[in-house]
Amino acid sequence: MKAYTLAAAIIVAATASASARQWSLDSCVEYAVEHNIEVKQSILSARQGELDVTAAKDRFLPQLSGYASQSFNFGRGLTADNTYANRNTQSFSVGAQLQLPVFQGLAAVRGLRYSRTALKAILERSEATKDDVTLNVISQYLQALYAREMLGVARIRLGISQRELERRRELVEAGKIAELDIHEALAQVSQDELSVVNAENDSIIALLDLAQLLNLPADEHFDIAPLDDEDIPLLSPDEVFANAMRYNHSIRAGVLENEAAEQNVAVAKSAYIPTLSFNAGIGTNYYKTSGFSNERFAEQMRHNFAKSIGFSVSVPIFDAFSTRNSVRRARIQQQNVQLQLDDARNRLYKAITQAHTQAVASLKKQSAAQVAVASTKAAFEAMQLKFDNGRANATEFEKAKSDYTSSLADFVQARFETILRARILAFYNKAD
Repeated sequence: MKAYTLAAAIIVAATASASARQWSLDSCVEYAVEHNIEVKQSILSARQGELDVTAAKDRFLPQLSGYASQSFNFGRGLTADNTYANRNTQSFSVGAQLQLPVFQGLAAVRGLRYSRTALKAILERSEATKDDVTLNVISQYLQALYAREMLGVARIRLGISQRELERRRELVEAGKIAELDIHEALAQVSQDELSVVNAENDSIIALLDLAQLLNLPADEHFDIAPLDDEDIPLLSPDEVFANAMRYNHSIRAGVLENEAAEQNVAVAKSAYIPTLSFNAGIGTNYYKTSGFSNERFAEQMRHNFAKSIGFSVSVPIFDAFSTRNSVRRARIQQQNVQLQLDDARNRLYKAITQAHTQAVASLKKQSAAQVAVASTKAAFEAMQLKFDNGRANATEFEKAKSDYTSSLADFVQARFETILRARILAFYNKAD
């Protein structure tokens, strides 16, 4: 009962897919890049990088602050005569202070340079994320097409078995063969029908995986169109790698991250340099003591008004090796980023050479499989003729059929493997 339920569900899903709008590879890539969560997160990281650049620019601006305070004191206190007496006092002060950085030990300049380089690296890393999504979509798209082609092979095998079953029924009715032969044919049809159900299930799952990769809504009826350009020229791995080193976003991001790490070392060294700042302030206050004659509030505020300007220099002498340790940590981080860049280059070269090697091998396999399809098809047709005339048994017939359908499956697999690897090489070879 469960098997019939599964088969019914697969047939319904396949019918829905057949009526759905077909998506091209380009439309799938475009939609995935726009809706992928990792891409959206990388865009937020870019916005954070832009804020870091703005914050670095703001370090050059002065700081202005105002203040106001009111205090009350009660009880005994020391007087001007150096005696203690009961005094109630209150005071009020108000003013403003300005601090302008004149020279910050190059920390602000170097920090701004670092923030700008880091932002460029983040933008390149965002593009690299889009590239990863694009490659995943291409791979899954071809996997869905491959599953559909394998479904076609399974249906060819089922069609052959069904035709053989009908032929045996006619022979039984004519009294030329025993009824046992029909049961054997029925068993073979049942096996091939199960293979078709499994192939349909694989095709639907492949489409489902692609839809999930695109982050499509759950109720979206989804289907894909065949490729328009299957014949993609096979590129040289050295040429592809040379172009990838110039245009690949992941490599460019690594180069910029390494440059930013070097600049971060300079930022850490800035703490060794003295700083100079300009300070200015204005303020006034009011003071009242019980038992004494005090000027009125407005008069005191006017008479006590004061202005100040000045410069302050900070010279680092000993900070418990804090700056030295910061510089060392920055250098270690820079070395780590350099190693990551070297590893990215090595992995990219490996991916390109491996894709080329697999493409060459699958291309050879495709040529051999194409020859095998032609020869096994001819052998199957000859065996079918012999079997129809009673000069071959069922085992020989099934072997010829199996050889033919297996060669078809090998050809489909080799063809899609060639297309996938060629597209990977073409993708790495692209220039902005």
